[in-house]
Amino acid sequence: MTLTTLPGATRKPGRPPAPPGPLPTGLGRKVRDNLTGHAFLIGAVLCFVVFSWYPMIRGVVMSFQRTRRGETTWVGWDNYARIIDDPSFWTAWKNTFYFTVLALVLGYAVPFFVAILLNEFRHAKGYLRILVYLPVMLPPASALFLFKYYAYDPSEAGLFNAILKALHLPTSQWMQSPEMTMPAMVIASTWMNMGSAVLIYLAALQNIPGELYEAAELDGAGIWRRIRHVTIPQTRLILALLAMLQIVATMQLFIEPLILANGAGAQDSATSVAYLIYQHGFFQNDLNGAAALGVIMLVVLAGFSAVYVRLTAKQD
Repeated sequence: MTLTTLPGATRKPGRPPAPPGPLPTGLGRKVRDNLTGHAFLIGAVLCFVVFSWYPMIRGVVMSFQRTRRGETTWVGWDNYARIIDDPSFWTAWKNTFYFTVLALVLGYAVPFFVAILLNEFRHAKGYLRILVYLPVMLPPASALFLFKYYAYDPSEAGLFNAILKALHLPTSQWMQSPEMTMPAMVIASTWMNMGSAVLIYLAALQNIPGELYEAAELDGAGIWRRIRHVTIPQTRLILALLAMLQIVATMQLFIEPLILANGAGAQDSATSVAYLIYQHGFFQNDLNGAAALGVIMLVVLAGFSAVYVRLTAKQD
C-alpha cells in the first residue's frame, strides 16, 4: 500500500543547513585570492636564494677563511690584506676605472646621439633600428673574435689599419700596444652593446612633447640648444639610470680582456678586477683570495649604487 500526501498537508521539514563558518581574515583572503601568484613568487624567491643570495653569502664567509688540504680555518682579514698587498690588485683597479671612464665618454654618449639621429629620420626607422640592434643579437664571444681577427689585425689587412692607411694616418698595433689596449676594448664593447641603450633612448625621446621643440624653434634655438635645454632635461632620469647601469656593467669587465687581449694583455694593460678574480680562483687555486676580491668589488659597486639612489631621490 502506498501512502499519498493529502492536499494541504506540509512536508516534514528536513535538517536545517549548517551555519556559515567564520569569514576569513583580511590576510587569509588575500593569500587565498592570490594563491597562484604567491606560488610563482615562491619559485622566483627560491631561485634567487639558491643561485644568487646563497653564493653571495657563501663568498663573504669564504673571504674570511683559508682552506688548505681539505681543512678550513678562520683567518679574519688576512685574505684581504694579502690581496691588497698584491701589486696586481692596484693595476687591475686602475685598468678597470680607466675602462669605465672611457666607456662613459664613448660608450655612454654615442648611443644617446645615435638615438637622437634615428629619431629625426622619417623613413626606414624600423630597418635602421634593426641595423643598430643587430650586434646585440650576436653572441659576445663571436663579436669579440670578429674584432680580434678582422678589425684589430696589426697588419695592413686589418679593417681599422686599412682605414687609417687610406686616410694617410699611421697604423696601430691595437691589442699588442699597451696604450691602445683599453681604447680598443672600449670601441669593441660599445659596438657590441649599444643597441639596447639606443632603443631605450629612442623610447624616451618619443615621449617628449613636440610642442617643446616647436617653442624652442620659435625662440631661435638651434639643434644643440634644443638638445641641451629640451632633450637632456626631459630624459635626465633615463640618462641617470643608464649611467649607473653602465658603471656597474663596465666595472665587471671580463670577457673583453679574456678574448681580445688573451687575459692580461701587453704589460698587464688589460688586467681587470673580474679577470684577477678569475686568475686567483682558477689558475692559482686561491678561492679564498678570489672571494675576498669579489667582496671588495661588491662593496665598491654597492657604494656607487647608494650614491645613485641618493642623487635620484633628491632629483625626484
